[in-house]
Amino acid sequence: MTSRLFEPLTLRGTTFTNRVWLAPMCQYSAVDGVPNDWHLVHLGARAVGGFGLLLTEAAAVVPEGRISPQDAGLWNDEQAIAWGRIVDFVHEQGTPIGVQLAHAGRKASTYRPWGAGRGSVPAADGGWTAVAPSESAFPGYAAPVALTAAELAEIPRAFAAAAARADAAGFDVVEVHAAHGYLLHEFLSPLSNDRTDEYGGSLENRARLTVEVVDAVRAVWPDDKPVLVRFSATDWTDGGLTVDEVTQVAKELAAHGVDLVDVSSGGNVPAQIPVGPGYQVAAARAVRDGSGLPVGAVGLITTAHQAEQVLLDAAADVVLLGRAALRDPMWPHRAAAALADAVPLPAQYARAPYPTP
Repeated sequence: MTSRLFEPLTLRGTTFTNRVWLAPMCQYSAVDGVPNDWHLVHLGARAVGGFGLLLTEAAAVVPEGRISPQDAGLWNDEQAIAWGRIVDFVHEQGTPIGVQLAHAGRKASTYRPWGAGRGSVPAADGGWTAVAPSESAFPGYAAPVALTAAELAEIPRAFAAAAARADAAGFDVVEVHAAHGYLLHEFLSPLSNDRTDEYGGSLENRARLTVEVVDAVRAVWPDDKPVLVRFSATDWTDGGLTVDEVTQVAKELAAHGVDLVDVSSGGNVPAQIPVGPGYQVAAARAVRDGSGLPVGAVGLITTAHQAEQVLLDAAADVVLLGRAALRDPMWPHRAAAALADAVPLPAQYARAPYPTP
């Protein structure tokens, strides 16, 4: 008997063999935005591990859109060729792969998590001036420069150019990153957007850039391939972005060719977040119910039975694993055994099946 977790899901012309997806997780290991053998092994292991879809780490659409100098990118052809090698290996395992397209906004040019540096990287160490909706800084980071109208017009074009490269590299899915305090989230949230032009103020205005980016990506992305958007459904702070607002934006994006929204939370301002098992699932359910779109749930989903229950409760259509997948690249195979399901191991590993209950 097939569990809900291991039922296929079809979005447009792409069928995913199961509903356990790899969440985007930055590796901070690229050089000049070019992914390398680390990325091949990291993503290749999860393809062998049985995930229904792999989503890459955030790939910056312009150099100044990187979170750190070691972030991956997709703003030039050298990067696209390097990604293509990884895509080819993942496809050889029978696994679809998507790229998360991103711009870090005011959280760009920061040190990667390990090492001595903290906060913003100075120009002398390879850093740059970040850009944002407004001049307010993320606490502890250098102040950004507010984007001009002319610069804003370039953002959707940069996302579209990256999406075209992603298609040429063979990616099956693109995800637009509008979460975790990065540029599109910064526009969506009144805590980081105090503009007085058509990109600030009302929710319609604050969502304008996200809609323009989605339209630009959808215009160059094949009709039979899905487009996803990742949102932070709440800032967890009074006066910030709310689940109801994100639900409204998601509902609008359904008419602009978005096929699924990946519901996370937080990251735009320091906040007291009630972290615990499945702590973001309620937000995913609300967005799903209110928008009519399929959704993905993420956030401390760690066990097979917990993930299965999220789907049985109709809180989400897929679950995405982050830290659990870092710990265990074979998580889907282990989960299938725990649910007494039948998901065959790769032939090379068939002599070592996981025990079933």
